[in-house]
Amino acid sequence: MKVVTGTAAPHAGNEEQAARWVQAMFARVAPRYDLLNHLLSFNVDKGWRLALADALRPALRRSDAKVLDLCCGTGDVLFDLQAISKSHVMGADFCHPMLTTARAKAEKRGFSPLLFEADALRLPLADESLDAISIAFGFRNLANYQAGLDELRRVLRRGGLLAILEFSHPRGWLTRTAYGFYSRRLLPAIGGLLSGSRDAYTYLPDSIARFPNPDTLERMIEASGFGDVRYRLLTDGIAALHVGQKS
Repeated sequence: MKVVTGTAAPHAGNEEQAARWVQAMFARVAPRYDLLNHLLSFNVDKGWRLALADALRPALRRSDAKVLDLCCGTGDVLFDLQAISKSHVMGADFCHPMLTTARAKAEKRGFSPLLFEADALRLPLADESLDAISIAFGFRNLANYQAGLDELRRVLRRGGLLAILEFSHPRGWLTRTAYGFYSRRLLPAIGGLLSGSRDAYTYLPDSIARFPNPDTLERMIEASGFGDVRYRLLTDGIAALHVGQKS
């Protein structure tokens, strides 16, 4: 069985090429990213994001906590975290158009979060400088999953929390069958029509199919030095929320 080390992009021969392809793909869909997220998930993604925010509540309720929403995209998770945080939540993404949209949305909400462009595998942050990190639907796109986990552990303080919300593999036969048909047949057609980038919504189900199952991801997080690692399946396993604490 082939070991999946990171995302695979069309015609990418190495990790650097895969990362650049994903970056360019997100730049193309950024203008309609929010609309498509909510439409194509039937708004179920909003409940998933709230579960992620709740998992980080212990850190968010501290007034001195430093929290990063990594792969923040257009900022939806960042806003959910900020709504319950007693301190300021930072956002980082490696796609500049996504950050531009996030900043505009933040300004409409009346606040100015610290947003910065960064590669999740090489964060411009000091060792042990954060109390919590959230990643929603971005971890799957990393060019190297284990290297990404090691980098996240580096910047977290001892006892810091990591929460990864990611698409997963449905458990029930009915859900698995319906989701398979939707993601393979309908998603590329609808997403491509509305975004103008069919390859982005062909990449999505392909990347999910390749992504490690919840048990494997749990072991990978533990192997990177996190303790008390646990996961929760959402919507019969369409998504999974993994939470761990730096040992």
